[in-house]
Amino acid sequence: MMKENHSLTTEFILVGFSDNPVLKTLLFLLFSAIYLVTMVGNLGLVVLIYMEHRLHTPMYIFLGNLALMDSCCSCAITPKMLENFISVDRRISLYECMTQFYFLCFAETADCFLLAVMAYDRYVAICNPLQYHNMMSKKLSIQMSIGTFIVSNLHSIIQTSCLLRLNFCKSNRIDHFFCDILPLYRLSCTDPFINELMIYIFSMPIQVFTITTVLASYFCILFTIFKMKSKDGRGKAFSTCASHFLSVSIFYICLLTYIGPSKDGNKDIPVAVFYTIIIPLLNPFIYSLRNKDVLNAVKKGMKIYSIFKKSSSSTVH
Repeated sequence: MMKENHSLTTEFILVGFSDNPVLKTLLFLLFSAIYLVTMVGNLGLVVLIYMEHRLHTPMYIFLGNLALMDSCCSCAITPKMLENFISVDRRISLYECMTQFYFLCFAETADCFLLAVMAYDRYVAICNPLQYHNMMSKKLSIQMSIGTFIVSNLHSIIQTSCLLRLNFCKSNRIDHFFCDILPLYRLSCTDPFINELMIYIFSMPIQVFTITTVLASYFCILFTIFKMKSKDGRGKAFSTCASHFLSVSIFYICLLTYIGPSKDGNKDIPVAVFYTIIIPLLNPFIYSLRNKDVLNAVKKGMKIYSIFKKSSSSTVH
């Protein structure tokens, strides 16, 4: 009987959003459009940075990796969510659940580090412009990106392994639209003390380190900007880091709101939608629309495409 009562749950049901058929159809269409735009925007940005040699600088290397991680985050969450909108059976196996959590944890951890190194990059560019090429070389930016992926992968493996030690015997209904750590804790009949300890040992220092790096970098940036006598210099410096500061602010406000204490799980879904689905959608636009180099590269690509199209059509005729 004890073995029976503590048998592992092998499948979960993602309760997710409303069961109203009309609302589910509308949400399916809305999130399908968001997913399409997100993938085209982020992967398009990755391809653009890879193809355009003028964008092979530290700032754009970090931006390309951030876009890649946003694509990973969206791929981990959205396809299963869309499937559940049109499917009566909203089941997800234990291992699918752990895989989904692994890729989400990997992408979100990498985002934290990438936003931190991008803040440091802006600090060097504004506060030490003469030393920029020595302090932030292309080789160093690639090494920092690789280091980010290694640490993020290790962190994700640790947290996913800790989840696998839990027995889920209370219920198999997850009151969420994806397999996140907090809803899974609520279903566990195993004491999650070790899991929470691993979060304090690994996740919290990552959050503290990355947030501290961002805040320290922007404190120095603002101090340097306010010391500038030229209004044009101040305006140029502000525009250089405005996109990144906006992206960082949205990301951390949503993340800290989501992981903060709450009396119930009612706030989880809307905040999680924002930081797992909306932020990956917004980032390509935040960085591209205010960036002349990216816009020029897009225009150049469109011109090359139009010339190629005209030449191919003339060849056919």
